[in-house]
Amino acid sequence: MAGKQALNIVKMKNMKKKGVPITMLTAYDYPSAKLAEEADIDMILVGDSLGNVVLGYNSTIPVTLDDMVYHTRAVARGAEETFIVADMPFMTYHGGIDESLRGVRRLMQEGHAHAVTMEGGEEIADTVKRIVQSGVPVLGHIGLTPQSVNQIGGYRIQGKDALDAERLMNDAKALEAAGAFAVVLELVTEETAAEISKVLSIPTIGIGAGRYCDGQVLVYHDILKYASPYRDKRFVKTYADVGTIIRDGISQYVREVKDRSFPAEEHVFKTETKAVVETTLYGGTKEKVGTTS
Repeated sequence: MAGKQALNIVKMKNMKKKGVPITMLTAYDYPSAKLAEEADIDMILVGDSLGNVVLGYNSTIPVTLDDMVYHTRAVARGAEETFIVADMPFMTYHGGIDESLRGVRRLMQEGHAHAVTMEGGEEIADTVKRIVQSGVPVLGHIGLTPQSVNQIGGYRIQGKDALDAERLMNDAKALEAAGAFAVVLELVTEETAAEISKVLSIPTIGIGAGRYCDGQVLVYHDILKYASPYRDKRFVKTYADVGTIIRDGISQYVREVKDRSFPAEEHVFKTETKAVVETTLYGGTKEKVGTTS
């Protein structure tokens, strides 16, 4: 939106202090980012969930750094006035710090992200600290960590017993101490998430973590039912059924081509047609920098 002031990490901490919820949504390309920005979303996450919802994989593990850079760059073009966070993909920050920083550099310089996300707790705290010290904001991610799905035995709810809740608390504290500006809590029991949110001075962003986090994040394709088939999820509320609308629209197009009702008179050019100046050939328009209306 024109005139929108992008969120930053200082404003996020102030929102937590004031009890103002932070809204976050994934986006993976120019149009999804553009629409999210126009809807006044606070933050956009270019998640490695693009492996599931865009690239057709069964998990996030096959997503590469090249994939993340490509999609982050597209999102940055669509949401120029929104804070954008990009996921560090599988096994790009578990080796040496030099390798981790190379991945961060690509997401920031080539992808134009404002921050990066890393899954894990105490075990990656030193890496988070080094990245923050290099001048890059880091969003932590604990609870269900999809990149570790094979190790944790599936998509299981986290923090259900006292020992697991203590582990998550320690992970959250370690990330805060390492300099993370916020922490995502995924598929964590509401009680555990509430306690972590109360203890931390940095915001918590929940996905399937109950009502008491400092913000919420969901996947673009989930809230809009932009999938086929769509599977309902307990922690997701859907706000539109875009998948059905798209399928019905394409079906109508197919029917009209088959019965020759498209193209109609209004869609064709004839010899005597006056010159037509189109502002764009495909899709919408993007305002050029420096142009005035």
